[in-house]
Amino acid sequence: MIPTIENQMKRMAAFTSVLLMAAAEAMAQDRQGQAARRIVVSIPDRKLALIDCGKVVKIYRTAVGAPQSPSPSGSFKIIRLAVDPIWSAHGKTAGPGKSNPVGTRWIGLSIKGYGIHGTNQPSSIGKNASHGCIRLRNRDVEELFTMVSIGDSVDLYSERTPELARIFGEPGAVATDAAAAQ
Repeated sequence: MIPTIENQMKRMAAFTSVLLMAAAEAMAQDRQGQAARRIVVSIPDRKLALIDCGKVVKIYRTAVGAPQSPSPSGSFKIIRLAVDPIWSAHGKTAGPGKSNPVGTRWIGLSIKGYGIHGTNQPSSIGKNASHGCIRLRNRDVEELFTMVSIGDSVDLYSERTPELARIFGEPGAVATDAAAAQ
């Protein structure tokens, strides 16, 4: 029996389907083996680390929630990225510019009303001074903004853990550029 062109095409299509399915499964398994990019915030240290594939990319000093408006703890996702955001609260609004309390970038989290953002009060960095959000200097949030994506994980810790000690060092330690690059 001589194979017809139609039979050869059917066999080729079946073979191609099997190859594509195998390639897709291999790619999915490869992605599962890679550590996702994530942000880790130590509220007690007032520091934020960007971690990619299990390695610390950068550490930033932050301002966190004031005692009367503490930052939440838990695991969240980035759900919104905004350049020159408009701030609105308590019947007040501020457009982009120097008077905007959230600065030049907004990284919105999957907990309503909370995010990582810049500030028009850079002297608040290193303090418990925000309304619960994580504040960075504008230049720092602008840099971080270019390295994150919607869907990235954000873990906010209200207490020190062994993981935080590995990332940020001992409480009160100052991160150097060399340490942050490791």
